[in-house]
This record gives sequence, C-alpha cells and structure tokens, in this order.
Amino acid sequence: MFDILMFLAYIGLVLGIGLSLFVAYFRETYIDRMGVVLCVLGMSVSILLYIIGGQFLIGKVLHWFPISGFDISPQVVLRFIALPILIGVVGGVGADVRFYRTVFIEETSRDYVRTARAKGCGDGRIMARHVLPNAMIPILTRVVVAIPFLFTGSLLLESFFGIPGLGAVTVEAINGNDFATLRVMVFIGALLFIGFQILTDISYTLVDPRVRLG
Repeated sequence: MFDILMFLAYIGLVLGIGLSLFVAYFRETYIDRMGVVLCVLGMSVSILLYIIGGQFLIGKVLHWFPISGFDISPQVVLRFIALPILIGVVGGVGADVRFYRTVFIEETSRDYVRTARAKGCGDGRIMARHVLPNAMIPILTRVVVAIPFLFTGSLLLESFFGIPGLGAVTVEAINGNDFATLRVMVFIGALLFIGFQILTDISYTLVDPRVRLG
C-alpha cells in the first residue's frame, strides 16, 4: 500500500521553513504583513474546501491531474499523488509559516543576532547561519510530534482521492465494522505517537550541543 504522509511532512517542512525565513527577513514591511494575512486566511479554510476546490479546478476544469484514483505504475504514479500532496501542503502551510515566522522573529531579538550585526554580517547570512540553527528546537518539536497526527489528516485525503493508504484502510474498517483492523490502526497510531515523541527528544541533541540525554 502507498501512503502520502512522508511526502506531506517533507514538502511541508521545506516549504514552511523557506517561506517563514523569507517573511521574517522582511519583518515589519508590507511583505511581512501580507504574508501574515495570507497565513491567517489559509488557516481559516477547511481542508474539505481545499480538497473539493482542488478537485474541481485542477482536476475537472484544467485537467492537469486525475480527480481520483491510484495506479502504482512508475510512469503514472506521480500524476495520481501530485494533487493530494499539493492540497495537503497548501492546506497546512499557513499554520506552519505563522508558527515558524514567530519563532524566527523572536530569535532575531537575541543578543547573538545583535553581535553578528555588529561584526558586519548581513541579514541574509544571519537568518540562514545563526537564526535558523538556533530556532530548530521549537521547529523540531512541532514537526516531529505532528507527523503521527498526519495519519488523521490523511483519512480525508486518501478517502477523497481513492489512495490505498493507512487512512483509507481505517475508513473502510469503520464503514465495514471491521474492529480487528481498526484496533490495529489505532495501535499503529499509538506506536507512531510514542516513537516520534522519543525521536523528538533525541533530535534535540543533534541541533543543540547544550542538550544531553540523561
């Protein structure tokens, strides 16, 4: 079976951090204000509207990708997963950028940033070489802990697009009163949550040398 969770996690992480750095770089300008407004608007829209609107506009009107269905053949598999991945990323990028921007702007007020500016470092170098590494702990906390919850979000995406992933199996088990399969899916979700909680603590030691595993 195929699952789109990791695609959503990786693409959403890279896009969210990139857009957040861009918006934070232009903090207190019209670009920053426009970015915040767009993020709030994006957060206010239900994922169902993104799914239905994307299927109608991109799938039915523009005919860029299939509206639904799945084919594991390497030649066409990207066409079937492109639209759900796009909708999943767009649906979550507003909240991600809003959070990461807040973290980055908070870091820009630290003493080490003022020291770097006093030494002549440009804003772009400061954001990439100083602010981003020091902001990784809250970012990792949000990203790694949120990955198990992508399982819940994939229920709608996989059901609407007919993708045979874990979410679709869970929906079929609920509709068919298949409690054995449903228990397995809940157990997998619990294991994912516990595993990624532990992975979050371990990842802190990789980005911050001050953190040690006791």
